[in-house]
Amino acid sequence: MSLKTPFSVLDLAMYAEGKTIADAFAATRDLAQHAEKWGYSRYWLAEHHNLEGIASSATAVLIGFVAAHTQTIRVGSGGIMLPNHAPLMVAEQFGTLETLYPGRIDLGLGRAPGTDQTTMRALRKEAAAFPVDFADLIEELLFYFAPAQPGQRVKAIPGAGLEIPLWILGSSHYSARLAAALGRPYAFAGHFAPQEMIPAIRLYQAEFRPSRYLKKPKVMVGVAAVAADTDERAHYLATSLYRRLLSLIRGNLKPSPPPVESMQGLWTPQEEQAVRQMTSTMVIGGPRKVAEGLQQLIARTGADELIITSDLYAHEDRLRSFELLSQLIQPD
Repeated sequence: MSLKTPFSVLDLAMYAEGKTIADAFAATRDLAQHAEKWGYSRYWLAEHHNLEGIASSATAVLIGFVAAHTQTIRVGSGGIMLPNHAPLMVAEQFGTLETLYPGRIDLGLGRAPGTDQTTMRALRKEAAAFPVDFADLIEELLFYFAPAQPGQRVKAIPGAGLEIPLWILGSSHYSARLAAALGRPYAFAGHFAPQEMIPAIRLYQAEFRPSRYLKKPKVMVGVAAVAADTDERAHYLATSLYRRLLSLIRGNLKPSPPPVESMQGLWTPQEEQAVRQMTSTMVIGGPRKVAEGLQQLIARTGADELIITSDLYAHEDRLRSFELLSQLIQPD
């Protein structure tokens, strides 16, 4: 079975118990090179801060690292949390990336802090005390990407005059409305906000205003997937994700733990219910079951593209998961 919908990769540069951050970066490079070979459309990295097990805080730096070690795959952010940054600096960073790797860079923007409240204040300083609307920050960023005007005192060098595809990321009605109003493509975080997914996508599609960037709505849906050679193997590997989410629920997030034969006795009924709810859109199984699950997700959402996260304990299992998923990609 093959699917017409393009697939992309979402990477948080995660490291497992017993592994180092250097190991995570090496795994990112290896996965990106394989993803390019296997026909994935994009390789996006997500900004997070002060979260054990996630090493993608310097997102623009990692995007450059991945782009330097690949040839054709688009590389970008899923996303840059814009309120954490001065728009001018984002324009300069992505202007630099686009100049180094022309035609290959995407800029996905989100408004969440990507961290806890204490770290958010450390990142944002004065911005935490005087918040600026996300839409206003995007407008300022677009000003710096526009061709510089005579007499313009502050310019993004490089950045001014560059056409870098800009996506609005989100998990709520706010982001859906903003993406629709701006006439930009919308990436919904279905892998961690499943309850809001369908309403937000429908809202975006209904309120979309065509722009010079996009004539009709374009939706990318984030989905967690665990593919293995058998259903049993996939469900075994997925317990690593359950254990990590369990540590998050308990307020003690840790690097990815190894999978276990059974979760019985490791969580309470209430904790199991919470984890199951968080992973209600996750697709788990062997090749046939995963294909059916992704096909159903595409039918439900009308997704134009899927961006897949498959953060497993062992790098070889993660590679195998993405390899099996790539076999569903319909050749051009």
